[in-house]
Amino acid sequence: MKKTRKTCKQNEIRIGKRQVGAAYPPLVIAEIGINHEGVFEKAVKMIDDAARVGCECVKFQSHIIDDEMIPNRVIPANAKESIWEIMDRCALSENEEAKLKEYTESKGMIFLSTPFSRAAAERLKRIGLAAYKIGSGECNNYPLVEHISRYGKPVILSTGMNNIKSIGRSVRILNDADVPLAIMHCTSMYPTPYNKIRLGAIAELKAAFPIAVVGLSDHSLSNYPCLAAVALGASLIERHFTSDKRWPGPDIPISMDPKELRELIEGSRAIHESLGGSKNILKEEQPTIDFAYACVVATRDIAAGERFSADNIWVKRPGTGQIKAEHYNRVLNKRARSEIKKNEQIVWSKIDG
Repeated sequence: MKKTRKTCKQNEIRIGKRQVGAAYPPLVIAEIGINHEGVFEKAVKMIDDAARVGCECVKFQSHIIDDEMIPNRVIPANAKESIWEIMDRCALSENEEAKLKEYTESKGMIFLSTPFSRAAAERLKRIGLAAYKIGSGECNNYPLVEHISRYGKPVILSTGMNNIKSIGRSVRILNDADVPLAIMHCTSMYPTPYNKIRLGAIAELKAAFPIAVVGLSDHSLSNYPCLAAVALGASLIERHFTSDKRWPGPDIPISMDPKELRELIEGSRAIHESLGGSKNILKEEQPTIDFAYACVVATRDIAAGERFSADNIWVKRPGTGQIKAEHYNRVLNKRARSEIKKNEQIVWSKIDG
């Protein structure tokens, strides 16, 4: 595995004009996927709704069914019909995908898609993607990973149903091709219960593949895991997206709507901006210090030569005095050099010894 990549900084990738990595706000990917159910107009509406709430990136799926699978009757856990029937109904044409890419980019957003076959990858190459998303089911499809790696474009690799060993083989293929890489932790359950999300895998992926950008592709029923992932260092976050949760489709129940997408974008940026730093006192806290700190004051009139004790001094706000509360014990048992009035903030020059 290569130690560094000459084409980009370690832990950073560039997707179109968008830099992605720890130094930048997380890239939120709204996965439209097949939520359009093969209806072009629904796909356009979801692009519009994602753009309206400030989304930077939408992702589709590219299915050329004859090259993707053989006829079968396998029914996914989140569906009531076979995967063949679902994909046959939901597949878009090359012309439709090209138009959706053009429309997405006219809105200032990034268009991504996941190829599920070699023919789909070649179609997307013709369309001209900024980066490729490799789905969890293809993470250990090493022939397809190698095929996509030859394009030299950045890859976002989802890792559901895989472990560090099987992910590592794909990572080696992509690194050998000098492909900029992001790795998405993912659990392939629809929906994913919170106790199966395993956010600890983010740190594990970072340690195992230190050159890669790491993110989370989530199939739970809320934004909470994605927001927590940002706090743990995820640079990309992805959830399924729909304009209307009343629409039919196997992925609709785990999809966020425009309101939730807006909240995810705003929340991820707020959390990212809150990261880092150290526990010290900021200069911007001074106005609060001025009223919130306590200082040593006289609780009654004190005569010159009188000894300071708990009977004549204490600590009170504001914090504008010379001797802060933290130095109270240093003043005790010393003597007043001159007369001090009640409620006067004591200064060092009026203390003997």
